[in-house]
Amino acid sequence: MTKKEAPSDPKQNPSPQARQERKNQYRISELAVEFGITARSIRYYEKQGLISPGRSNGNYRIFTRKDRARLRLILRGKRFGYSLEQIREMIGYWNAEPEESQQIRKSLSYGDKKLAEIRTRIKELQQLENDLLSVKQKLLTRLESLGENHS
Repeated sequence: MTKKEAPSDPKQNPSPQARQERKNQYRISELAVEFGITARSIRYYEKQGLISPGRSNGNYRIFTRKDRARLRLILRGKRFGYSLEQIREMIGYWNAEPEESQQIRKSLSYGDKKLAEIRTRIKELQQLENDLLSVKQKLLTRLESLGENHS
């Protein structure tokens, strides 16, 4: 028996140089899987100017480590409840990035506002919980006065 030869298709068996170059590049499908989002979402962030991937010879999007890091920041900002405009200001613009200290101050300002919103929401939820517990207790007391047991 002879050993089966490796395919000659460069996509299936890239050269060491191609593998090294590819190590710092990502396809849209790879990032979508990694971050658990759709390729459509990534294209939307691109359209909004938050990320700016390069293009391959075949016009496929090629994302760098910087694009990947920015995508991670975008998704973190979304998870924290920031708008895309706020995220844009915090991570900077592509063509005219503000100084790092300016970005940090902007992020801190948005963070303080978000913390205030969260604290207000927590107080509202605690009040709602207290109101529901009070109503529950009144209903249980009324049920007992009617001679029925709580199940």
